[in-house]
Amino acid sequence: MKHTFMGLATLLGGFLGASHAAHAQGSYVDDALLLMRQNPSGTARTLGLGGASTSLGGDFGSLNTNPAGLGLFTKSEITLTPGLGFGNGSTTPVANAASLGGGTVKQDANSFHLASLGLVFASRRADSDNSSDWRGGSFALGFTRLADFNQAFRYQNLTDDRHSFFQYLREPGGYTTPGTSGYTAALNDLRSQDNSGNYETLDGLAYGNFLTTIVKTKRGGLDSLATPRRAGNITQKEYVTSKGSLSQFDLGYGGNYRDKLYIGGAIGIVSLNRTRTSTFSEASNGGEDFNYQDYVKTTGTGINARIGLIYRVVDAVRLGASVQTPTYIRLTDEYSTTLTSQYTPPNLDNVLSTALPPVAYSITTPFRANGGATVLINKYGFLTGEVEYVGYSNATYNTDDNGVSGALTDANNIIATTFRNTVNLKAGAEARLGTFRVRAGYARYASPYAGTSSFNRDQNYFTGGLGIRTKSFFVDVAGVYLKYKDRYSPYNLASGSASATNGVAPNVLTDYNRFTASITGGLLF
Repeated sequence: MKHTFMGLATLLGGFLGASHAAHAQGSYVDDALLLMRQNPSGTARTLGLGGASTSLGGDFGSLNTNPAGLGLFTKSEITLTPGLGFGNGSTTPVANAASLGGGTVKQDANSFHLASLGLVFASRRADSDNSSDWRGGSFALGFTRLADFNQAFRYQNLTDDRHSFFQYLREPGGYTTPGTSGYTAALNDLRSQDNSGNYETLDGLAYGNFLTTIVKTKRGGLDSLATPRRAGNITQKEYVTSKGSLSQFDLGYGGNYRDKLYIGGAIGIVSLNRTRTSTFSEASNGGEDFNYQDYVKTTGTGINARIGLIYRVVDAVRLGASVQTPTYIRLTDEYSTTLTSQYTPPNLDNVLSTALPPVAYSITTPFRANGGATVLINKYGFLTGEVEYVGYSNATYNTDDNGVSGALTDANNIIATTFRNTVNLKAGAEARLGTFRVRAGYARYASPYAGTSSFNRDQNYFTGGLGIRTKSFFVDVAGVYLKYKDRYSPYNLASGSASATNGVAPNVLTDYNRFTASITGGLLF
């Protein structure tokens, strides 16, 4: 609409993300990984052991990992586990053709949360009662926080025009050749958004705010996109924050057969709440050319189920295994993007925003399987360990919304080829000193990315804890330290672009560190 009035006069003058029409494939792929790659979770006891609890039992955390562990309870209990998280990300631009410099920037992200809340009702036959081989069991219900989305990072990068966001805008829909059907369709979409005044994509906002203008070349009369001229170094800045969590409400039962075999099952209701806000800008010649803020809020509910068993080989050795079904989650996204441009003519509003309805779709995350062993060292403590299988490449999106079906189909293809199936390792130990407990643990969550890249995306958790346990109550504290690396690009450039060098876009490396402190209080009855 703005271009209808102003014509081509200003020619002389996502972020992978976008919108309803293209909450970009890369963003959907990243979101799928967030839902699959969960943290060590549960009570402070389980956290202090690196999350290794499949063969241990006797803890509320068993409800979420291996419900057979509920069969080892001899008393009922109620537990509460609050926690504090302290995290930061140190971000540095990766040296490539799109980076002419930029230092390391550190950003903190802290949070207070509820890690778990549980209630276990236990029953057990008297040792003198031999009327049944089933010695007892426990019914449990409660809440567990499975994944923490609280994170923040910022960076600053120097680049040139050929690798800047303007180059991304000159490639509408990822197409680089004027006159091709894809390029022409992308231009027609920009015209349609501008004429209606309803901007559904970031490309549309850029066109409506004169960051791009459609012109005809002198030869052939082909329509193409042009941007304002800029010379010299261009400063890019971005600040990204995300908040929220993935949680689960569980209901389960574990039974005890002859104090030898423990069998259990549970149903989980998943709840997701996450917001992500990013603010990206470019500046040249001492002034800011534009900035845009992209906001996405995702909420959802889902369901899964799990079964498991623990077998006491001898008094000192337990073996455990559990399987969780695929998790079905119904999701809703709410979007908004606001773009401010200095290139908008003075008589027009230089701030444009998207106006989009919520988008509904679903994801089915793959099944998970756990196997582990625990060795008891008389009355002095125990050693425990487990392996966890996660089929990352099997996640699948579905939707009835034609506006995002194409993006979701592309995301499914990327997930199938980009991710791999992995095995996570967890190990822990507990020393018992009378009523006191001392714990230590380690967990390695293998990188879900396929291929042989030298860039290591493994997540490493180092854990420790203390506890005191009496006949009527217990208190446990735990600390979990997470360290891992990740890469991020604010946008992609087409590999066939003649203007950019091999389609190289800015790329930043972030070192993440997060320490979580939790305390569990429990009453026995």
